[in-house]
Amino acid sequence: MSAARTLFQKVWERHEVVPQTADTPAVLFIDLHLIHEVTTPQAFTVLRERGLKVRRPDLTIGTMDHSTPTRTEQVFGGKPISIASAANQVRQLELNCTEFGVELMNLQSDKRGIVHVIGPELGATQPGKTIVCGDSHTSTHGAFGALAFGIGTTEVGHVLATQCLLQTRAKTLAINVTGRLRPGVTAKDLVLAIIGRIGVGGGTGHVIEFRGEGIRALNMDERMTVCNMSIEAGARAGMVAPDAVTFEYLKGRPRAPQGAAWDAAVADWNTLVSDPGAVFDREVTLDASTVEPMITWGTHPGMVAAVTGSVPATSTDPVFERALTYMGFTAGQKLAGSPVNVVFIGSCTNSRLTDLRAAAGVLKGHRIAAGVQMLVVPGSQQIKKLAEAEGLDRIFIDAGAEWRESGCSMCLGMNGDTVEKGQYSLSTSNRNFEGRQGVGARTLLASPLTAAASAVRGVITDPRELLQD
Repeated sequence: MSAARTLFQKVWERHEVVPQTADTPAVLFIDLHLIHEVTTPQAFTVLRERGLKVRRPDLTIGTMDHSTPTRTEQVFGGKPISIASAANQVRQLELNCTEFGVELMNLQSDKRGIVHVIGPELGATQPGKTIVCGDSHTSTHGAFGALAFGIGTTEVGHVLATQCLLQTRAKTLAINVTGRLRPGVTAKDLVLAIIGRIGVGGGTGHVIEFRGEGIRALNMDERMTVCNMSIEAGARAGMVAPDAVTFEYLKGRPRAPQGAAWDAAVADWNTLVSDPGAVFDREVTLDASTVEPMITWGTHPGMVAAVTGSVPATSTDPVFERALTYMGFTAGQKLAGSPVNVVFIGSCTNSRLTDLRAAAGVLKGHRIAAGVQMLVVPGSQQIKKLAEAEGLDRIFIDAGAEWRESGCSMCLGMNGDTVEKGQYSLSTSNRNFEGRQGVGARTLLASPLTAAASAVRGVITDPRELLQD
């Protein structure tokens, strides 16, 4: 009788071309390679210099997201991209994809969007696949039961040339989430609470499987939010076993199996669960019903507290004092009521339709506070279209927010959407490192609900106060 296996082990073993040895990493076959304009130029240059082709262009999808402007006039209005380096990256990806025969969602494509949004949206992300991309937050796709992780530019070249990747097998970490989230508490709050619990190095060397009632109760957008931030706990990847919620999301999407192939796929996908008795290298348990709306106060995602809480009085974190100085906070300072200058709703963590609906639900009938700038950036052009069909754009605009074209936008300061030095940005993105949103920008990570409520009040606000209203 074969030993009980975890979900990670099942997917890994399906893709071993050459098993790992004591001296060499495994060679894994890659089912889907997602590419974008920032981490591919050097990789294509290497192919060109060596006279190599893309091995499996049919398993490669390109999009533009990191450097792309979100202002409509620069996307559709004929106005040039204002940042020369961004314009060069966009143009180079177009040239490379044309030369090497790779499908590309170009700047004006109605299917373009953030790479980790469009993969699932198209139905290209599927249970049991190995998925890679030159971006840390490729872990997002693990929400479907895929093994998905970010790779470096050199590895991007390897996958383009061989459709395989050298990898050392990770350890396994089960995060068992009991109970359910309470009203006003979201998947973003849950994953921030998990990172606060295990630390930014808590998942190092591991693939996390998120399990339990609290995870099963989440929709696919919420599961993607959780897996997206696995990397912020140091994990190689995050995974959720596929179930009926997964299948309902994928059914009928353009690149999902159809007809008899769909039935066969679902039968196979149903086997992608950790067997009873499967042993994980580590396990952590957290009760979702105890989680509060969360917000970061420092310069990495593990520096996090409840919105109603305070900056810690003391910490063993070696960068604690530096973080306080950078953020302009003091030890023991209460967080609620602290000023906010900029609010950003978007990124591959929280830019999906349910995120926009949640934020609009808080904003409806309100205006954002005087002096606050608010950007709302949908994760894809398809999401933008659906949101506009529901009238969400009007709610944001009427509240005083800016409604933009899709892209990574203010998640990282490389496309023109930046935060000024010293300003506080309450952001639904995934990283709050020094300078992440602009030189000297002070980033506070939180959920779309907290972001919208704080935009209305102009200070850090518990969203449940406005939801009760």
